[in-house]
Amino acid sequence: NKDCKAINEEEGIVKREERPINATVHAHAGPDGFCFLGEMAQGNCVVHRNMEACNAVEREVDKVLSKFSTISEHADRVLRYITNYIEALKKEYDDGPSDHELTATQILILKQSLNKVRSTVQKLTTDHRDLHSTVSKVGKAIDRNFVSDFASTSREDVFSTPEQVQLLNQEAGLKVEDEGKEPFSELNQILDCLKLRDLGPALQWACAHRESLEAQNSSLEFKLHRLQFIDHIQRGPAGQGEAINYARTHFQQFVNRHEKDFITVLVVELQSLMGMFLYLPHGISSSPYSHLLDPNMWVEIYDVFTRDACSLLGLSVDSPLSVCVNAGCTALPALLNIKQVMLQRQVTGIWNGKDELPIEIDLGQDSRYHSVFACPILRQQSTENNPPMRLICGHVISRDALNKLSNGNK
Repeated sequence: NKDCKAINEEEGIVKREERPINATVHAHAGPDGFCFLGEMAQGNCVVHRNMEACNAVEREVDKVLSKFSTISEHADRVLRYITNYIEALKKEYDDGPSDHELTATQILILKQSLNKVRSTVQKLTTDHRDLHSTVSKVGKAIDRNFVSDFASTSREDVFSTPEQVQLLNQEAGLKVEDEGKEPFSELNQILDCLKLRDLGPALQWACAHRESLEAQNSSLEFKLHRLQFIDHIQRGPAGQGEAINYARTHFQQFVNRHEKDFITVLVVELQSLMGMFLYLPHGISSSPYSHLLDPNMWVEIYDVFTRDACSLLGLSVDSPLSVCVNAGCTALPALLNIKQVMLQRQVTGIWNGKDELPIEIDLGQDSRYHSVFACPILRQQSTENNPPMRLICGHVISRDALNKLSNGNK
């Protein structure tokens, strides 16, 4: 509770201090000022998320304290009553004659007292056991609301300069020829320009590799021209003539493509782009086509260019090391669970195959590079020499399994 109050006080200090800073930045209205405002807003969001996490944990702690206080007060009251009752019985029996024998009524009273003490202790034990589950919810709330930010321990600019990259290559013993670095250097320069919203280098690269991009049904060049067209539209009525000329010059080439799916999407996209002219006098931001001004379109073109460029170079967008690490991180929890179950049921002997896992693990769509069929009978993956075969009943098995079934029925 003290930590949460301290954070509340700290958040209040941040909120009181940020007002004059924002006013100063607005007065300058410079690009650095707007960047500073973004950083301040991001910092406030982080503080807000931390406060929500603290409040969620504090609610669970309050439940524990409330329940603990209730149980403690109830236990003190009940135990005090029983203690006084037992002491009163003891005093009554001590005051009697030393040779006095217990009557039937006194024996019944003692039995009832013992049963009452026993039931009371069991009730207190049950309440204490229920308190354990409430305490465990606090740990779950902490795990759920506070996620360790491991990325905060790294710096992206450590190996950003050419000197640092060269030093890293030397330490790793890598020898990269200039001819091999040229395509990657060009792509990195284009990506840097896209970050600055400069489409010129990307359009030149797309025009130079137009045939290769068309061969893989890429829409990269069209999306680049679409963004350039939207840039002209955003200038308002003054850029209308330039936008029309740009559309006539560059969009005509895509109509000649023969892919039916691409033409269908192209017609819809062109209708939306041409419809923007109707709202130029009043502003596109308040029109039904305001979604075309979404900044996420620049993020999309960045990803599309990276994917298509890597595809032309015969490279994967993600490094093989990152693919392996991500697949292992995804599969590890499921494997640990099945391993624990095997140990509990003492069936560890079934996990002896070195080339297969005991269970099927779904790594998601991003990790599916080709379809794989595993025969449910022989538990083997199909190959060109052992392809999948569909039975009349609709089930699919491998050819080897089908041959074994056929030979067994003869």
